[in-house]
Amino acid sequence: MSWLKNKIPERMMRWTPLLLMLVFPVLGSLYQLVNKPRSRVYSLVTPLDEATPFIKYFALPYGVWIFFIYVCIVYFFFHDRSSYYQSLLLYTVCALTCYIIYLVFQTTVPRPEVVGNDPISKLMQYIYNRDKPFNCFPSIHCFSSYMVMRLIWKSPARNWVNIILISGMSLLIIASTLFVKQHVIMDVVGAIALVEIYYFIFFKLLTKYRHKMASERHQEFHA
Repeated sequence: MSWLKNKIPERMMRWTPLLLMLVFPVLGSLYQLVNKPRSRVYSLVTPLDEATPFIKYFALPYGVWIFFIYVCIVYFFFHDRSSYYQSLLLYTVCALTCYIIYLVFQTTVPRPEVVGNDPISKLMQYIYNRDKPFNCFPSIHCFSSYMVMRLIWKSPARNWVNIILISGMSLLIIASTLFVKQHVIMDVVGAIALVEIYYFIFFKLLTKYRHKMASERHQEFHA
């Protein structure tokens, strides 16, 4: 490691943690392995989902989702390094958990036919062609959007501007998954629960355990 520091200028070394974001293309490649229909597909559609209207204009926030997530994570890198690492850890474990669930419990959502040649309709058709009508529970769009919103709420770098911008866009993306008929309410609930479970395990339970162990070592040292 010291050899690497001697070869790479200090300014560039400060940017090397951004290389951890290469986990995203790796996860994207893994997703392609489960992005196919299986022998049995389940439905979690409720009457409320059936009553939710299809609004094609929500294709806009739905379509910019991954760029929004990248921007938020890079923002954390520059303003709150702890949240940067937490976001990468949370995204990775939540995405891998989703992939496992998709393998054993694949769900589907009925989608309307999109007609029209206007830009929004074409974007909606592109989204439908790219995102197949399965692998819905939990929603990757929703867990990642909720994740960055959850982290900014607790970040020491938070202020009313970034809270409003990140929370507002996250909620808009989550709502878009329902209005473009790509997900149902249970997909949203499952996504939020996934983030909360792992947040509790990694950043509350383990932190509490480390503090307990440190306290016990301190008591033994002064015994």
